[in-house]
Amino acid sequence: MFLLYLDDSGSVMNADQEYLVLGGICVSEHKVNELTQAMDELAARYNATEPDSVEFHASEIFSGNSKPWDSLKRPDQRREVLKEVLRVFKTTDPSACALACRVHKKSFPDRDPMEIAFFDLCLWFANYLQARHSSSRIDEKGIIFLDESTYETSLRQIARDYRRRAWVAGSGRYILDGPHFVKSRTTRCVQIADHVAYSVFRYFHAQDNSYLSVILNCFQSDGNKLQGFSAPGSQHRPMHFSRVSHPTSS
Repeated sequence: MFLLYLDDSGSVMNADQEYLVLGGICVSEHKVNELTQAMDELAARYNATEPDSVEFHASEIFSGNSKPWDSLKRPDQRREVLKEVLRVFKTTDPSACALACRVHKKSFPDRDPMEIAFFDLCLWFANYLQARHSSSRIDEKGIIFLDESTYETSLRQIARDYRRRAWVAGSGRYILDGPHFVKSRTTRCVQIADHVAYSVFRYFHAQDNSYLSVILNCFQSDGNKLQGFSAPGSQHRPMHFSRVSHPTSS
């Protein structure tokens, strides 16, 4: 079983932001506890008595306006926390993948950018599982988890529409269930997904590659193209693939 954890970065409604990013991680069920433990250990560095109270939310860490991040007075200290979270995922099992879809909102004035991104990543997930099945002959399934958000109601309908289309296309058999909406503060893998989405958002929104460069090798790749990354719409900022060294689909 593979689990897909997703979160968004950027706002559909904010006209000052050109992009919406939906991003996350795809990880084997056997590695979830390992990732959770590593994140808990990281949390204990910032609150040793109540590590469960520490939520790694990328934009809040970046701004430093909430506890415990307001105790880190220098911006570079908070930026390092963002990178530490991404490094936790980078060191996990090589079958785990980062993935993201960046949507240029103005290119799709009559469509919901969240719908575009969700359909895109669901298709990637189904294709990923199908490719693993073809390679290993093990029929693995997937479940999708999303952070609770204002999109919960609309995404439920979007998910139903996707499943109907996917079954007609023959790819729906691999995604067993979801999306299930979970609280990010209680789900460490969603917190990692939030950081992946934020790293991509920062790259396109602020031309800041500080965070994406940490996990670029975690995106599924054929060595030339990031297959786990898509950017529908105009104003496509070129990606640099020099850090990508090997595919992770097998």
